[in-house]
Amino acid sequence: MFAAYATTRGRALVDRELYLPKSWTQDRERCRAARIPDERTFATKGDLARDMILRALDSPLPMAWVTADSAYGQDSHFRHFLEGARLSYVVAVPKSQQVHGPRIDHLIAQAPPEAWQRLSAGPGAKGERFYNWAAARLPACRGGVRRPRGDPAAVGAGAPQHR
Repeated sequence: MFAAYATTRGRALVDRELYLPKSWTQDRERCRAARIPDERTFATKGDLARDMILRALDSPLPMAWVTADSAYGQDSHFRHFLEGARLSYVVAVPKSQQVHGPRIDHLIAQAPPEAWQRLSAGPGAKGERFYNWAAARLPACRGGVRRPRGDPAAVGAGAPQHR
């Protein structure tokens, strides 16, 4: 796993963690053969991401936003950690994600067509990455949702925080 820092001037990898599944951490001989220290125990990807974010917050890097894919977005503990750290975030969530009752895809379906705005998420390997965005006040947080153009199964949710 990697933590990257991005600005309008560029991007850089600033931290990393090795995710080890339980099958590895429970097999101490395998870990020793791979030179993984005995004190290394199982940690979820969300736990490792949280540790990297805490290290970034303790560093001199100015940090106000976190972005993450659905592996982290669907983890309510990770989202609550970000909110508790007063970090704004945009995370992908599966369309079946529930937000205090309704599924996120049901909330998206309620947005009128004029609520959607097409914005760039910056250049990608295949050119500019455009997504359709609509802001919505969600029961769990103040934020918005994003739907990638051409992929109605993938959505994102975010909670802007004011520092």
